[in-house]
Formats: sequence, structure tokens, C-alpha cells
Amino acid sequence: MRNLNEQTVTRAVLDLIADTPNHRLKYVFTSLITHLHGFARDVKLTEEELQAGISFLTATGQKCNDKRQEFILLSDVLGLSMLTVAMNNKKPEGCTESTVFGPFHVEGAPEYENGADIANGAAGEPCMVRGTVRDLDGNPIAGAQLEVWQADATGNYDVQYPDLDTHRGRGLLRSKQDGSFEFRTVVAVAYPIPVDGPVGDLLRATGRHPWRPAHLHFMIKAKNYQTLVTHVFRNGDQYLDSDAVFGVRQTLVADWIRQPDGGYTLTYDFVLNPVG
Repeated sequence: MRNLNEQTVTRAVLDLIADTPNHRLKYVFTSLITHLHGFARDVKLTEEELQAGISFLTATGQKCNDKRQEFILLSDVLGLSMLTVAMNNKKPEGCTESTVFGPFHVEGAPEYENGADIANGAAGEPCMVRGTVRDLDGNPIAGAQLEVWQADATGNYDVQYPDLDTHRGRGLLRSKQDGSFEFRTVVAVAYPIPVDGPVGDLLRATGRHPWRPAHLHFMIKAKNYQTLVTHVFRNGDQYLDSDAVFGVRQTLVADWIRQPDGGYTLTYDFVLNPVG
């Protein structure tokens, strides 16, 4: 491997991984190396630009902690998250569509009974959320686990408050025997994704806004059904057509209806895809 040049170095790297025992790993890395080298040739990458890229990725990693995943945020704003979701979640017509996971899911959300207040003190206008979990034939799915999380009226998730030691706007509940569920929370609002890190620098450098349309996150699990990770978006939001992370699907847009008492109601029904 002496005297390699820009024409021969790619082949030399690929030859070194030719005996990778994991066939999927070999396939992925062969493609990655080929495209990465092709990209460098295509843009005539300079050494200064390579170093800037390494510094950007280093800063992205340094911004990550147990409450903030900057690499997920980077994947989201580049459209890679949504591309991967779309490729891996093809479903029969009628099933609820999937969308991006987002960077603010955390393990250990508290469990609630149906009808409970998962806002738990989160700022915002009161809202009752109701719906059902069903299969493609319309049959109710009892005991489905629904994990819900959302931002408050200031646009922040509970984990973004450094001094908050309790969960707010986040919880687990299960569908009832008839597949129905309900819980109280606060009205979803549009909010900007965090821009105090490398992803924010990237958005500013490329002239993009950081805003996400108002939404609730759902992750729904049930035996013999594929896990559903999705959002329900608020109809009429000004950012539905320019979501910073490309997550909006028309079938996931719903109405938050104002009630005479000043609160809101949201009704949305989920349809799960059977395993296999």
C-alpha cells in the first residue's frame, strides 16, 4: 500500500475490510467509504474543510448528555431520521403513519391511570386528549401501552429544565378493554429546536429556521403489533409545511377544539400494524 494517490486510496481501504466477518457491516462500510471518498472528490474537499467537519462532529458529541442528544437532532435537521423512518416503516393503507423519534424521549416516565393529568404542573392551557387504539379491521386493542411526551407552553420539555426533578407533560398509560384511552395535559404549541449547539450553528449558516409545528409525541406498544412511534400535529400551525425536522404527515394532523370552559379537546384514533 505504498505510494497511494487520490485514485488508488479508496480501493486500498476497501481491500482492508474485504474479510469483515459480519456481512451486513461489510456491506454498509463498503458503501459508506465509497460514497464518502466520492463526496470528497466531488467537492474537492480541502484539509481546512475536513478539520472544520471533524471539529463540528466533535462539538456535536460534546453537546450530548443523558437529557440531550445532539446527534439525533443533527440527523433530524438533515432529513436522515425521516428518510430512515420512511424506509423502515412501510405499512398497509389505514395504519397510522410513523414519524421521527426526536431527541427528548427519556426512560422512566411515570405511569398513570386513564383520565389522569400527565401535565403534572406543566405550563399551558388545559387539554383533554382522547382516542382509541385499534387494528386494521377496527377491532379494539386492549392493554396497549401508550407513552406520551410533549413540550409545555414555553416550548420546553421537562428535561430542558436543569433544576426540575419531576416529569411533566410525560407519562405512560394503557388502553382500556374497548381500546379507548384518555388523559389530561396542556395544549401543544410550536417551538424551536435547541439552537445553542452545533445544530443551531448549522441552521444559521444555511439560513434555516429552527421551528417545529405543535405536536404530541406517542410511542404505542402492543403484543403482536409493530411498535408505533409518531406525533399528532395541531391543525392550522404555521410550521406544518416547514417543519425543521421534516416529520409532518397529513394523516397525523388533527384539530384541537376549544371548549366553552376555555379548555381544549383532542381526539385521535391510532391503527397498529400487526407483526409479520
